[in-house]
Amino acid sequence: MRVLYVDCFSGISGDMFLGAMVDMGVGLEALSTGLDRLGIPGLKVVAMKTARGGIAGTKVDVLAPDTMQERHLSDITGIIDGSGLSSRVRKRSRAIFRRLAAAESKVHGISMEEVHFHEVGAMDTIADVIGAAICLEEAGIEEAYASPVNVGSGSVMTSHGMLPVPAPATLEILSGIPIYSTGVHAELATPTGAAILAEICKGFGPMPTILVEKTGYGAGSKELETPNLLRVITGEYTNRPASA
Repeated sequence: MRVLYVDCFSGISGDMFLGAMVDMGVGLEALSTGLDRLGIPGLKVVAMKTARGGIAGTKVDVLAPDTMQERHLSDITGIIDGSGLSSRVRKRSRAIFRRLAAAESKVHGISMEEVHFHEVGAMDTIADVIGAAICLEEAGIEEAYASPVNVGSGSVMTSHGMLPVPAPATLEILSGIPIYSTGVHAELATPTGAAILAEICKGFGPMPTILVEKTGYGAGSKELETPNLLRVITGEYTNRPASA
């Protein structure tokens, strides 16, 4: 069984996950072809090799024409359901966005139908979520696990104003998942990254015993005092976890 381990020593965001999967070997062309099935004019992904803290990785950016547009969950699921993507990619993408909507609903005290997506509703983040589902399918991942999540510290400016780190929606999504902070003064875990992780992972803790096949590093946007990278590792079980 092909397993993915997500090492969140510097948090996780949607673009970092895409970068790590591309760095591990998922073809940028395959990712681009999948996103083309959304039928969104002007949407594309670009990747470049870079380094953070002396470690080489890949930075992926999603370029889209309307990144500031607000949307409801129904708008986003309409885009997903109207695409030519596989049923598994559509199902996983919808589930990730439901997690985002549920968190925003609880944090702001409104129904899921009333939730207006701001940062997470921008087209580039829609592509991050769907791109993550595409990458998992392309890589043939059957199960995923992750480390505890480094969430950072301090504050972050959002459409709702200045919020503490981790942002309330991020913290809600990560409920039941082990988190920590090393004191890095930055938002390391974003709502999008948290929702991807919470949806795809069966468990959180030490790496399962696997025969490592490939490793990838996805670079974040900022230079921090520690390497701003997300590491993903794929391999086959040699000793499957009892909870799996």
